[in-house]
Amino acid sequence: MVYLTRLEHFNAAHKLFNPNWSKEKNEEVFGICANENWHGHNFELFVTIKGEVNPDTGFLFDVKKLSKLMKEHAVDKLDHKNLNMDVDFMRGKMCSTENLAVEIWKQLEPHLPQGVFLHCVKLYETPRIYVEYFGG
Repeated sequence: MVYLTRLEHFNAAHKLFNPNWSKEKNEEVFGICANENWHGHNFELFVTIKGEVNPDTGFLFDVKKLSKLMKEHAVDKLDHKNLNMDVDFMRGKMCSTENLAVEIWKQLEPHLPQGVFLHCVKLYETPRIYVEYFGG
């Protein structure tokens, strides 16, 4: 089994808030991340796939195609967007980094070719905070 990871980058704004809670409760739980005027991050998205090496190419999967897949199904939908308002697959969900990683997985997985499997979506919100999602 070979593992291959590709890194892409995007910038996005969001806020953490639960619409069923008061402003005070949101501020208590989420602190400055509940800022009514949003806040932004420079996200780093690492996608790791796994599978067997193709003996004809020596590749698990062409990294250019992986980059294109990541951009088309995730990065282009997220970059310079408000995650709470502009991203269809985040609509109605808490816009935490944890939920974003899960939803990115759901966007990418159906587009991988047979024999190539998604292993991990690792999403850095800051240089010191990241989430890893390994599926189901």
